[in-house]
Amino acid sequence: MKVTVIGTGYVGLVTGVCLAHSGHDVTCVDVDHAKIATLSSGTSTIYEPGLEDLLGEGIANGRLHFATPEVGWTELISDITFVAVGTPMASNGAADLTAVRTVISALAEAADRPFTLVMKSTVPPGTGGTLSGRFLASSKACIDYVSNPEFLREGHAIDDWYNTDRIVLGAESAAALEIMRELYAGIDAPVVATDVASAETIKYASNAFLSTKISFINEIANLCDYVGADIDAVSNGIGLDTRIGSQFLHAGIGYGGSCFPKDTRALDFIATMNGYQFTLLKSVIEVNNRQRLQPVVRLIRALPDLHDRTIAILGLAFKPNTDDVRESPALDIIPLLAEEGARIRVYDPFAAEVDVPGATRVDSVWAALDGASAAIIVTEWREFIDLDWLRARQVMVDPAIVFDGRNCLDPAAVRTAGMGYMAVGRDGAHREA
Repeated sequence: MKVTVIGTGYVGLVTGVCLAHSGHDVTCVDVDHAKIATLSSGTSTIYEPGLEDLLGEGIANGRLHFATPEVGWTELISDITFVAVGTPMASNGAADLTAVRTVISALAEAADRPFTLVMKSTVPPGTGGTLSGRFLASSKACIDYVSNPEFLREGHAIDDWYNTDRIVLGAESAAALEIMRELYAGIDAPVVATDVASAETIKYASNAFLSTKISFINEIANLCDYVGADIDAVSNGIGLDTRIGSQFLHAGIGYGGSCFPKDTRALDFIATMNGYQFTLLKSVIEVNNRQRLQPVVRLIRALPDLHDRTIAILGLAFKPNTDDVRESPALDIIPLLAEEGARIRVYDPFAAEVDVPGATRVDSVWAALDGASAAIIVTEWREFIDLDWLRARQVMVDPAIVFDGRNCLDPAAVRTAGMGYMAVGRDGAHREA
């Protein structure tokens, strides 16, 4: 099938590359000329395992193309046209739909033939109906609107695309639903066919629920620190209950990234605007904001004066196997340490270049640890999990504390190396190193 994907950010690029790999003829569109040139050369603009290989394959076999809107929207519209532009968080917590409206308006005005418009961007419940009434209804062509939210995990996106738990399709047109079923025929997954508003809500509700699980286990971990329990044992014990499940029950310094923080706040905003106080979700957001402060609070308690001490931040990406730094806990931790007068060195093997005031970006874990009084594990990269802690102790200075913000290290290995170990709700954490 001939497909257009508008937007080559994380969702748009994965969508385009995977559809091309499945045999469809795909054109990816973006207003960023530099990005289009880079992608056209076969180089991915994001770090995602396996993505660049599929990108090169699609270009080589002629199924994957790249263009800018200057070509003309009429020429770019395909029978199936995806919208995958950004919906960043506005200052009030709402989703900023400026880019979505701009694209939908342009498509409605340029359309000279019927097509199926598929919304892949995350938009608030009710958006599809509003867009259809405001833009599509006045188009001279018949445009069927479909809500098709994505459920991709950064770092696992390719596998998630082909082995998804479900394909959600929200549409009022039976014909559009059949077209989408045909598009995804090669993926063996249940299809949830529903109305547009319900499909939009499924996306937000899914992310809100997973965020709730994370904040809940972090609250339990905090309690473990007070009562002397081991959060690893507690998480395992409750995760074996099939009604609960073990996923997203790993304690740490909270969630980040492009989805969970943005979508939980947007859902809270939607509830408020509709006259409903989503108290549980507000608590989830509050817990996550507070949780990422734990390393700073604990280090201040252990080292009363951080002034002129070097602190190593290991990890800048919000999770491993991605270069995405959006809403990373590190971006909150670093300014707080800087206010205490600490000298901060940051190392991450893949994280995107980003301005981090008050910190120095270094090119190796050893450069970060050299002369450091403490190290904070922010991202559970395998490089940090397998680190030679005896060597780390030799380059660090007293008291040589490691705060394991992802509960990913072997506490015994760190302590045996002669270092202080702190974590979130783990064995001995309540005794402060």
